[in-house]
Amino acid sequence: MDRLEILKTYKLYINGKFPRSESGRYYTPEGRGGKALGNICQSSRKDLRESVLAARGALGNWAPRAAFNRSQILYRMGEMLEGRRAQFEDELKQQGSTAAAARKEVETAIDLAVYYAGWCDKYQQVFSAVNPVSTAHFNFSVYEPVGVVAAIAPENSALAGLLGTLLPIIAGGNTCIVLASTGKPLSAITLAEVLATSDLPGGVVNILTGDRKELLPIFATHMDINSLVASDLTKTQIADIKQASVNNLKRIVIHKEDVSKLEDPYAILKTQEIKTTWHPIETSIAGGGKY
Repeated sequence: MDRLEILKTYKLYINGKFPRSESGRYYTPEGRGGKALGNICQSSRKDLRESVLAARGALGNWAPRAAFNRSQILYRMGEMLEGRRAQFEDELKQQGSTAAAARKEVETAIDLAVYYAGWCDKYQQVFSAVNPVSTAHFNFSVYEPVGVVAAIAPENSALAGLLGTLLPIIAGGNTCIVLASTGKPLSAITLAEVLATSDLPGGVVNILTGDRKELLPIFATHMDINSLVASDLTKTQIADIKQASVNNLKRIVIHKEDVSKLEDPYAILKTQEIKTTWHPIETSIAGGGKY
């Protein structure tokens, strides 16, 4: 008598915990050879709302944290990815990748974590500026995180594309809610297990799974999301989210390049704001006085 396989239920990752979807819904994507990959939670509007609350709550701890400490935490993520590479490769193969492609994608994902760990405490030095002014002021511009960022990961790059999307966001001090690939979600939940056992504080990264067509409009209209980063959208979807986001002037970032290979410090700046400060200084004038 054939044994009935028990499929694993892959939960969401919100505020450092693994809840099931509030809606009770799930879907069962198929992988190589039409085999069911598992029971995947189908996120709802309320799941997104809880994720935004978690991200907003974590922002006050993550944004002001020392850049070097953020760098240490991202590097630790790379270490843990390296330690579980066999599991990630196996899941990628289940989702249709060849052995060589799976190995390459995991290596790329690890390299991305190390790359952005290196930039955490350097992008301010490289891109900030002291500005020339004609008055008695010291004028300088620095970068600050925009806040809570929602991200739509690429559909066909289950692990490297996911990390290429979220790492620049959190490297710059933002917190985020990321929607994983709908058809290839296994790597996202395993990544959540890595994050939960690393030094990353709960709420900095929140991972949802589900139907991007259902969730994309909700991401765009949520009033407490400051920026929306997306990949693999149609022209119609891009136009729709730009129109829907105007109510709170949400910044829209559309990745046209392959984020699974995006080693680019400018990706950090896409979810940053520039703060310019004017500081008065004393300057000598004719006659020996100061003003």
